[in-house]
Amino acid sequence: MIIVNLDVMMAKRKMSLNELSEKTNITITNLSILKNNKAKAIRFSTLEVICKALNCQPGDILEYQGDHYE
Repeated sequence: MIIVNLDVMMAKRKMSLNELSEKTNITITNLSILKNNKAKAIRFSTLEVICKALNCQPGDILEYQGDHYE
């Protein structure tokens, strides 16, 4: 399972959903879907603008949780 830690990065950057929406030109509704782990997919272009706005790496936002293989 892929977890979206958008809320964690927003808190670290002290950025509200409204502010992130304004900086990325992504609707609050779509950001909320990501933030609440309801998204089924994310475009690289969307991930890129979010990372730019939050000054972070994709790995700071996306996390894999699941079975660990050796």
